[in-house]
Amino acid sequence: MAAGTFAPGHLGELTRIIPFELADAVLDEFPGAAERRVRLLPSRVGLYFVLALCLFPQPGYLGVWGKLTAGLRALGLPGPSPKALRDVRRRIGAGPVRRLFEVLAGPLGQPRTPGIMFGGYRTVSFDGCKSIRVPDTASNRAWLGKLNASNGETGYPALSLMALAETGTRALLGAVFGSAAGGETGQARALLHLLDATMLVLMDRGFDGGDFLAAVAGTKAQFLARLTSTRRLPVLRHLPDGSFLSVIGGVRVRIITAQVTVTCHDGTSYGGTYRLATTLLDHRAYPAQALMALYHERWEHEVTYLALRHTLLQGRVLRSGDPAGIEQETWALLAVYQALRSAVTDAVQSVPGTDPDRASWQIAVGTAQDLVITAANITDPDTDLPGDIGRAVLARLHGPRRPRVCARKVKSPLSRWNKHPDGKPRTTRNITSITAHIDAAHHQPATRRRKSVTNPAGP
Repeated sequence: MAAGTFAPGHLGELTRIIPFELADAVLDEFPGAAERRVRLLPSRVGLYFVLALCLFPQPGYLGVWGKLTAGLRALGLPGPSPKALRDVRRRIGAGPVRRLFEVLAGPLGQPRTPGIMFGGYRTVSFDGCKSIRVPDTASNRAWLGKLNASNGETGYPALSLMALAETGTRALLGAVFGSAAGGETGQARALLHLLDATMLVLMDRGFDGGDFLAAVAGTKAQFLARLTSTRRLPVLRHLPDGSFLSVIGGVRVRIITAQVTVTCHDGTSYGGTYRLATTLLDHRAYPAQALMALYHERWEHEVTYLALRHTLLQGRVLRSGDPAGIEQETWALLAVYQALRSAVTDAVQSVPGTDPDRASWQIAVGTAQDLVITAANITDPDTDLPGDIGRAVLARLHGPRRPRVCARKVKSPLSRWNKHPDGKPRTTRNITSITAHIDAAHHQPATRRRKSVTNPAGP
């Protein structure tokens, strides 16, 4: 641990990923964030305290401080007041915490790790989250407003979070958040600079606008995006696998339409039509069936938000009553999430051939919390790469993922997903087969009926 008044500034074993030198460096980048003289509550300690607030979302300020100092009682450290802890949060501000996340953010998977690559490209995805709630105060409402729902207005203001994630490890490459007024594609544009020619971007129907797809293609990244069913596209050339070449937003794309059918162990089946657009034009190197199967990996982004919002944040409302505090808290939440993902991925990749999907996120979070309370493995240079967090994860790996369908459970009556999809089972069931029938006939554009002309000569 650090000496003297700096001792409470740690995050257990996660301090190896967010070391003292990094904490000091991000504080030094922002004038006023670091103290001019050593105080009883230094800014570095305050930064780790802000991070610990996200690792322990339930206790209050003094409760979280107690977690940080539980293993340091022999040092006789003074106990700050809640006001002192609040003041150090304000002194630090959001800038250093945002910078910390930006340093930590990035892809974590190695090319040979299962699930990281497809056809020589690293698979990543865009997706938004609008279910991280903030306190219902006047300043938060003025900043975020309240979301409209099918049955009324939401109870709490909510952040609109947009992230670019690595689907194989669920690591975050970048994130932005704020009001939902600009729309998801508007937020996603702020993250386009993180894309490069080594990546394949998976996107849902909300990102299929021609201008946005052209912007993604302009980064030299490839994309695989689902299209709305009503979109009319020109057919440039039919391909042998049932797909065809077309143009969206000035970008040459390949269109694949398939009827996907899911069959459960009890004989129940359901499905729907999927229409995908991709810049991977070679039907031999990238078969239509393989791309249809790959698109399912986009749902790993939903699991990312599940881990962030429910397991780490425990579904709780954020603490701060003002936008400045919410910004700081959200960047800290994202930084802690990325640090934990780094610890989990390092552990999994120490056993070649292990799929990151098998790692238990809940075990990783619980072990990290225990190591904060015991102040263990903070600066031990002899600790191996997996550490205690990694060993706990490796000792209880999940089995290979079983294909199954889960019933939709909506807790908020205001949610737009409050109606159960037609045909989908209402209980969790194992899946025995998933078939995708490439529909070449569906690609034929509808013929418009000419209007009858009663006076060809005109007026």
